[in-house]
Amino acid sequence: MNKAASAVLLLILASGCGGNSDPGPGNDAIGDWRHYAADRASTKYSPLDQINPSNVDRLREVWRWTSVEAEADTEHRGGMYKSTPLYIAGTLYITTSLSQLAAIDPGTGETLWVYDPRSYDAGRPANAGFQHRGLEYWSGEIDGEPAERLVYAAHHRRLISLDRLTGEPDPAFGDGGMVNTALGLGRDINERQYTHSAPPIVCAGVIVLGSIISDGPRGPKMPPGHVRGYDVRTGEQRWIFHTIPQPGEFGNETWLDGSWEYSGNTNVWTMMSCDDELGFVYLPVSTPTNDWYGGHRPGDNLFAESLVALDASTGERKWHFQAVRHGLWDYDLGSAPNLVDVTVDGREIKAVAQVSKQGITYVFDRETGEPVWPIEEIPVPQTTVPGEWSSPTQPMPTKPAPFERLGLTEDDLIDFTPELRAEALEIVDDYVLGPIYTPPLEVKEGGKLGVLTLPSAAGGANWRGAAIDPEAGVLYVPSMTKLMSFGVQQADPARSEFRYVNALGIPEGPRGLPLVKPPYSRITAIDLNTGEHLWQVAHGPGPKDHPAIAHLDLPDLGSASHGILSNGGLALTRDLIFIIQADYDPSRMTFMGNAGHIRAYDKRDGAKLWEHRVEPTPHGTPMTYLHEGRQYLAFTVGAGRGEQIPALVALALE
Repeated sequence: MNKAASAVLLLILASGCGGNSDPGPGNDAIGDWRHYAADRASTKYSPLDQINPSNVDRLREVWRWTSVEAEADTEHRGGMYKSTPLYIAGTLYITTSLSQLAAIDPGTGETLWVYDPRSYDAGRPANAGFQHRGLEYWSGEIDGEPAERLVYAAHHRRLISLDRLTGEPDPAFGDGGMVNTALGLGRDINERQYTHSAPPIVCAGVIVLGSIISDGPRGPKMPPGHVRGYDVRTGEQRWIFHTIPQPGEFGNETWLDGSWEYSGNTNVWTMMSCDDELGFVYLPVSTPTNDWYGGHRPGDNLFAESLVALDASTGERKWHFQAVRHGLWDYDLGSAPNLVDVTVDGREIKAVAQVSKQGITYVFDRETGEPVWPIEEIPVPQTTVPGEWSSPTQPMPTKPAPFERLGLTEDDLIDFTPELRAEALEIVDDYVLGPIYTPPLEVKEGGKLGVLTLPSAAGGANWRGAAIDPEAGVLYVPSMTKLMSFGVQQADPARSEFRYVNALGIPEGPRGLPLVKPPYSRITAIDLNTGEHLWQVAHGPGPKDHPAIAHLDLPDLGSASHGILSNGGLALTRDLIFIIQADYDPSRMTFMGNAGHIRAYDKRDGAKLWEHRVEPTPHGTPMTYLHEGRQYLAFTVGAGRGEQIPALVALALE
């Protein structure tokens, strides 16, 4: 623990404790940003309007805080810096890629204090490595006295509670301020396959915690992604919700051949949402082990790829909706659902909207789970992989319309010029094209190379999710039109216990261009009062300056990575959308790796009003706050290696 001088600490204490309530959508203190997505409803919305369409072009960088991870006593270096800071009663708080937590002066970027649990001593975390997305805030009473806590889950499988003002661990929470999350899952696990990077959420006085589990297993036996609730005051585990139902529990029968006993993953690796009035927490659940071959887990596999509403006090399931049955496409529900009150055909509805990698928006009454608009069952192609199992139908909402193209036909292929079109047709001749939910095929010598899938596992929408204006009921969704080839191949018994393992690819289009028509990244505005799209715009220039098409003088085509990196976290204010994006090399259809942009769009029509180049590459979802009468916009950049020095960047009007 490194502390600032006592005079600085007194300044923090003098800033006040803030409110002890956290009601509904929107910030509980105007100008604060108290939760990862502004509030527990995951709106990513602030009513601030000091920065507005008339002056947004005057935004300039006013300070930059270099992450303290470089000061850690370790050879490990963080990955992409994805954390989003909180602003609470005059102080910024942020986690680092190495699971440290820092308090920062919001007007100058000065470090006030740092808490370092040395989680990196446990080695590289599972799956995504040293990446961390943020923390949670709670205020209330403990033993009749006002209390404020910063809560987060570190890479070494510890849930941590700190005093907000001092950064000291809470001695009454767990063991000296920590709880070992590797315990209490009901199954012995390999701890190296299990970790955390997303912030937990506090709902009804309970810390609700998900997990990250390795996506590269050697066999079907993996840690389960069960979700747990911990008492916010003591750290005691209050309940566990089995995302893979156990015998006697609802949904156990959807895991055939006893596969519930050993199957894993089915975890909540991303952020969650909470309705404080109902006391419900909403879980977006991921794919089971493994992502693309389910022959070891026949059946629908509840609660995989489902939105699940729980009573946060007890962990009791209130309702659920399974978006994908027996997932074979890595279509995790990868982002927090957005809670909003809307009026549909004259009826007031407390709604929850879940966007997906498939480019689909699912909208429900958040108390009952009833769909706001009908959801139909559509027949889908069936698997041809020996020993595999697939669902004959998948659910498809009638409204809103998808915000991405679903499936792939020859009509979707690039056609900027006849020559490029002919080259694209020649390339796809080696693949299978089909509608959404066409299952992976077996890749073998002399056969097709895979199924071209659109949207792919990268999205569509991904972990940054959507934002919503709670006053207008309009949802804003950043997404990528990202093509991948899905297939499986027979496993080598010496290297895997699976019968089949993935044979994935990202096919390159003609001369390095995409195979499909633009846009390749987009922002879509959806009115949840009507279910209709209001507008959709391309986000980023994309490959319009590629040598093969530069002469066509094309408009923005939308920028998306050649790999599976998602791109485009956003935040809303009263008038504006702020969104980040990595810079792009049009000649190679890849990110440049050392720079990017933050842009502002008009919420009304999607018109681009401003952009600002930043170095190094931005990765974290932006946020905004009001400090001493000045509005700031902040987001993280960098990746802890080479020129990618990780930092928090703050902009304000000059």
